[in-house]
Amino acid sequence: MSQAVRALARDLAAHVEWLALSGVEAIPEGVALPRGGGAASPGRDHGEASRVDSGEAKHDLSGGDLGELQRALAGCERCRLARGRTHIVFGTGDPQARVVFVGEGPGQEEDRQGLPFVGAAGALLTDIIEKGMRVPRSSVYICNVVKCRPPGNRNPEPDEVEACSPFLARQIDLVRPDVIVALGKFAAQTLLETATPITQLRGRWHEYRGIPLMPTFHPAHLLRNPAFKREVWEDIKQVMARLGLRSG
Repeated sequence: MSQAVRALARDLAAHVEWLALSGVEAIPEGVALPRGGGAASPGRDHGEASRVDSGEAKHDLSGGDLGELQRALAGCERCRLARGRTHIVFGTGDPQARVVFVGEGPGQEEDRQGLPFVGAAGALLTDIIEKGMRVPRSSVYICNVVKCRPPGNRNPEPDEVEACSPFLARQIDLVRPDVIVALGKFAAQTLLETATPITQLRGRWHEYRGIPLMPTFHPAHLLRNPAFKREVWEDIKQVMARLGLRSG
């Protein structure tokens, strides 16, 4: 299968998913489906509103900016994680950032503050951004695959990832960065729709909806295994080169 055909298949699958989430059960005869050029997303290529079920509530994903999307997510109960959260951890940073960092999910401190990467792993990520890349943390955008803390910091379950994935996709659509950095297995496997281990994914460029994506190890993994910092730095240097930033 050619790359163009695979891209068209991904676009069609994404559009059908959005239609299903919007409550559309059938496509009327004669209605045109999107052509290539990136997966369809509500509000980007079409004027109609797209909504996601959340129990009795509806979540509008057609908002024109991150603030509207965050307000649409308020009160979300699409999965069991809602029952134990203190705050929804949406994301933070520059809404027009050139690079988006995507992690796994909030930890205890993130759940308490309602902000991503503010614990020990967050401090290390800040060092990677500010000391390594030499850019302010406020100039990038940071979010997670799931927006509510899994109890006991366990790994997110597949249905929890699926429930949050439309919001993550819309975040990335709205920022439309030059580069995505996927931090750890769950972020990389979710965005790339693969079960390939992070050890095999990292260090090589991939693509998410036409955006270059670099998987690397999660900062929490580096806290437990400092020897892997060298591999992460090699990955980040590739990101910097793609962005035109000088290292060293």
